[in-house]
Amino acid sequence: MKLLEGKTAIVTGSGRGIGKAIAVKLASLGANIVINDIPQSADADATCEEIKAMGVGSICIKGDVRNIDDVKALVDGAVKEFGAVDIFVNNAGVTRDGLMLRMTEEDWDLVLDINLKGAFNCIKTVARPMMKARKGSIINIASVVGVMGNAGQANYSASKAGLIGLTKTTAKEFASRGIRCNAVAPGFIQSAMTDKLSDDVKQSYFDAIPLGKFGSVDNIADTVAFLASDMSAYITGQVICVDGGLVM
Repeated sequence: MKLLEGKTAIVTGSGRGIGKAIAVKLASLGANIVINDIPQSADADATCEEIKAMGVGSICIKGDVRNIDDVKALVDGAVKEFGAVDIFVNNAGVTRDGLMLRMTEEDWDLVLDINLKGAFNCIKTVARPMMKARKGSIINIASVVGVMGNAGQANYSASKAGLIGLTKTTAKEFASRGIRCNAVAPGFIQSAMTDKLSDDVKQSYFDAIPLGKFGSVDNIADTVAFLASDMSAYITGQVICVDGGLVM
């Protein structure tokens, strides 16, 4: 029997990148997968079909995590299709980088609304069926910049620091109902987002990583799989930095 066989997982922002890697990893361990991404995402449909080909159940429910009605439709759709939600991964997120003095109010609001408010909407909504089942694992994808800060990312680092606080509060509020909540804080992970950075910025990060290499999306997916499974049954309220030692 596979590690997550019979479980159902929702992964937000899972059309591509880290979210897709997480969805594929959980599917490889036997979980049914609900793909979620923004309505205009063509990648989400392709990822859903790819996972179906792996021999597990998969549906795609698009929506905006900032919209509570979209989130309710996401959770209700998962429960209707698979009967329960055992795992919820808050991965949806955006960046709008810029120095604080130049950052617009719109860029601040967008990042906080998606990265933090979106996670709040999802946790609040999925907690109800999880409480009824008296079990569940919620995993929030934070970032090392939420721990250490980063010049040019006031909005992003604030959203991820807030997500870490939300993780700990969620863990405390729902532990008595059998629901665990943890965060994964990626360091420099090779992805479409980091590919846009200049060579100088990439080199500065590389020089600061004790393990001497960048991470991969699979490194994040493996950690999420551990937190989603019963192998981490006695772990809640924790932040695991997957960063090659960048933050110690």
